[in-house]
Amino acid sequence: MGMNTRIAAVLGPTNTGKTTYAIERMLGYRTGVIGLPLRLLAREVYDKIVDLRGPSVVALVTGEERIVPPRAKYWICTVEAMPEGMGADFVAVDEIQLCADPERGHVFTDRLMRMRGTHETLLLGADTMRDPIKALIPDVEFVRRERMSQLVYTGSKKISRLQPRTAIVGFSVDNVYAIAELLKRQKGGAAVVMGALSPRTRNAQVALYQNREVDFLVATDAIGMGLNLDIDHVAFSALTKFDGRRMRPLQPNELAQIAGRAGRGMSDGTFGVTGEAGPIPEDWAEAICNHQFTPLKKLNWRNPNLRFGSIDALEASLDQAPNDEILIKAREADDLRALRNLASEAEIRARASDGKSVQLLWDVCRIPDFRGISPNEHAGLLQLIYQHLHEAGHVPDEFVARQINRIDRTDGDIDTLSKRLAYIRTWTYVAQRKGWLRDEDHWRGATRKVEDSLSDALHQRLTQRFVDRRTSVLLRRLKQKEALLAEVNDQGEVTVEGEFVGKLEGFRFRQDKDATGQEAKTLRQASLQALTPHFHLRADRFYNAPDSEIDFTEQGGLMWGDQAVGKLAKGDDPLKPRVVVFVDDEAGADVAQKVERRLQHFMDRKIAALFEPLIKMRDDETLAGLARGFAFQLVEAMGIVQRSDVADDVKALDQDARGTLRKHGVRFGQYTIFMPLLLKPAPTRLRLVLWSLANDLQEFPEAPPPGLVTVPNVEDVPARHYALAGYRKAGARAIRIDMLERLADMLRTEDSRGGFEAKADMLSITGMTLEQFSDLMEGLGYKAEKGERAKVKPAPIAEGAAEDETTPETAAEPSEDGETLVAEAKAEPAEAEVVEADAAEAGEPEMEVFYTFTWGGNRGGQRRGGGKPRRDARPGGGNRGDNRGERKGGKGKPRGKGPKGGGDRGAKSFQSRPPKKEKAIDPDNPFAAALMGLKDKG
Repeated sequence: MGMNTRIAAVLGPTNTGKTTYAIERMLGYRTGVIGLPLRLLAREVYDKIVDLRGPSVVALVTGEERIVPPRAKYWICTVEAMPEGMGADFVAVDEIQLCADPERGHVFTDRLMRMRGTHETLLLGADTMRDPIKALIPDVEFVRRERMSQLVYTGSKKISRLQPRTAIVGFSVDNVYAIAELLKRQKGGAAVVMGALSPRTRNAQVALYQNREVDFLVATDAIGMGLNLDIDHVAFSALTKFDGRRMRPLQPNELAQIAGRAGRGMSDGTFGVTGEAGPIPEDWAEAICNHQFTPLKKLNWRNPNLRFGSIDALEASLDQAPNDEILIKAREADDLRALRNLASEAEIRARASDGKSVQLLWDVCRIPDFRGISPNEHAGLLQLIYQHLHEAGHVPDEFVARQINRIDRTDGDIDTLSKRLAYIRTWTYVAQRKGWLRDEDHWRGATRKVEDSLSDALHQRLTQRFVDRRTSVLLRRLKQKEALLAEVNDQGEVTVEGEFVGKLEGFRFRQDKDATGQEAKTLRQASLQALTPHFHLRADRFYNAPDSEIDFTEQGGLMWGDQAVGKLAKGDDPLKPRVVVFVDDEAGADVAQKVERRLQHFMDRKIAALFEPLIKMRDDETLAGLARGFAFQLVEAMGIVQRSDVADDVKALDQDARGTLRKHGVRFGQYTIFMPLLLKPAPTRLRLVLWSLANDLQEFPEAPPPGLVTVPNVEDVPARHYALAGYRKAGARAIRIDMLERLADMLRTEDSRGGFEAKADMLSITGMTLEQFSDLMEGLGYKAEKGERAKVKPAPIAEGAAEDETTPETAAEPSEDGETLVAEAKAEPAEAEVVEADAAEAGEPEMEVFYTFTWGGNRGGQRRGGGKPRRDARPGGGNRGDNRGERKGGKGKPRGKGPKGGGDRGAKSFQSRPPKKEKAIDPDNPFAAALMGLKDKG
């Protein structure tokens, strides 16, 4: 620097023209650099200088944006992005008091101590920086600038009483949104400005306010950093903020920085509090009005002279303490936290083995966490980027394209779009780094395009959510007493006079605006007045709609497409429930009656179709006596009844009565008496709804997914609910009742007293493993004994034997269950000795687990009273005729076992025997009556 280099600290409160003064001074030199605290403010200053000197000589450099023309003379940057070593004639750093900021202070302190222009350097900020600047730069020149207008404290006011041209300041996104929503209802809308917005979105929102489309602005403390707006009053909604680590009270100098945005030029401004914020202490308010604050004593500092010999050396240099009493070591910043996180990875340490790779690692760690996710997730992304840069020298195009394509979507709400904007900022930052991408210009354009589209979509959502143009339109037309024109699109969205007011869901209007008081009544009045003809047109269309467009839910709701139009209620007859319609009173009685008639017709037809066998049986006049009584019980139970509950009634039925009931589709199973047609998914779903209505349940049981043979047995769910769904509890699961009866048919052929093993068909129809089947059988009343035995391996084929040759000892014979049984080959003694010797040499034989099942008595509720197991509920005994009539004889004993436990499967021989005493005809046998008739004729 030359001998005539000027270093000046231009200090004073807000609205003193410090930034304008710096711009004027810079444009007086050939080259210059200005560092600003926010990307938004940098963009504002850039646009201002471009208007003065044209775009060809002005550069804009931020972490996410880089516009550098070939003949750039004036560089507008964020403080972090200020280029070093350029030798510019002029350098200025704005908001220099941020040297005391715990997060970014060390960056501003570094610029304060090291950034200099060859002819002039300006440090712009608050007067509280006078002492630290004097201590660090003894030859500095101080320039005091006074505020151009007065600032007055007005105390507390309700939001509803705030004057137009007011900025309300919140310190969280939720707080900002809540205030904007309230202003929308009470004042017609508000613009929203936050530091996280892109410059494009922020400028569009500011334009709403500056063009007076809205009179209120809701913002974070970002407006305190030099954003110049026409604000007359600043209202604080809170006096505390979260600083990244804890909630803390705002200090007077921080309040002054924000409050100073009120009043512009020579216009005076006011400030105060609103909402739940308490009053500002009097001494604080006086200090803010008079711009008198406690001077800063300490500035944050981090060593700028970094050592890149190794990761440890880099960390040590970053941890170095300052040697000046005014400076304090800055707390761990995001970039240092990321470095330490990555340094814990062995792969990263292996890669960062020399100075160049360590410096590259540090550059990657300085990528800001725009996404605000956890440090570990951010470090994971940085690790991927570093690996690509270290291996290939650049991040692959395919990788970047995938990341950007996932973000390039403009659907979603405000929060979704804000997150995508935060995500694209990471790749915008990467695209600005020289040499990190193969085609930098392409990716800078691609990321900028995505950011612009997201910014426009976010502005649209913010305006749609927080600016209400319809209220004034509707109120004006109502006052003029003109007929309002409403339109309803295919999605049910209602617009009145072109303004969206809500949705028509079925025959109920859902107002879009969460208005209160008289405003809500006015909007609803206007909307329903315009919707009256639409209600009648919609009712006509619904009345003529086919049944396929209407359905009922498992909780008794009635739907027209995806819109709720009513619900079912308990009626005098379980098979004829009442209909309760969802129709707004304003739609009129005619509309409600038409909807009710249509829904009642639908339910009547639905019940008649799905319960046709049950209704036919109920209405069959040929049924009489016990058959009619039993049919009545089945109708009451909606087609499914446990046999144990009606055992006496079943026993009393003769064959004619049973035959008549069978003609109606009734099946007399061993465990359940049911109508198989009513087990289908649609009748099951309806049965659960009708039974729940008839029994006044508040929450209806839902049908299991169709097609499952077994479902989990939930203890809290009553057995009756399972039965209505077509299942029976047994052990840890419940089995479908029709499959249970098929299983019972198989079990009749087994020796339940001597014990038997499960066959493949039994496991197949239940879809269970052997262990699960064992639990099921125990749930049905059997005892299961677990055992192990050596697996039988097939005998080896002798050499030279033909493959198709068989001997009587090895011939396959079919079994009753369809499996092929192979008789054991009889080994000669000599061969047996060889086999035993081989087995001894082979060690322990491979074992397999098996279960033996025997009838265990009273498991699964099979006893009647306290006596022995009922014959008609016990496997292998009685009532075989109720199950498809596949076996004759009513009370026959279980078949004895033949070879392999499968009965005598060889050739049958018959011989005459002495006549036996005739047994009584089993009334359960479906063939008994027919056999008796034939006997009588013979």
